[in-house]
Amino acid sequence: MRAETPEQAIELFSRCLNTCDLDGALSLYEPDAAFVPQPGVALTGLDAIREALAGFFALEPAITGRIAKVIRAGDTALVTNAWKLTGTQPDGQAIALEGLSSDVVRQQPDGRWLVVIDDPWGSTPG
Repeated sequence: MRAETPEQAIELFSRCLNTCDLDGALSLYEPDAAFVPQPGVALTGLDAIREALAGFFALEPAITGRIAKVIRAGDTALVTNAWKLTGTQPDGQAIALEGLSSDVVRQQPDGRWLVVIDDPWGSTPG
């Protein structure tokens, strides 16, 4: 799995979430990346991100997204993505979430783009 553009890093993550490919999703992050699994909580590193993402994957989610904006500065980009997620909680209750994510991605020496900061709770779409 290789993101050739900043936008594609986010689009590939959504594809991994929809197909329950946790390892594929993790391959889109830098080793010391930061992830915000819920507002006000930031985790760092692939082990912590794996654990947090496992909770999202357990929902058997379906996610859709629309890249709202990309701002590039050299080998770094800020990608804003409007997303909606539906799934099923462990107790069988349906869940529906939406937000406007703020994701920082960086181009690697081999040309691929990886997520450095993933904040799906940047704000709610309005």
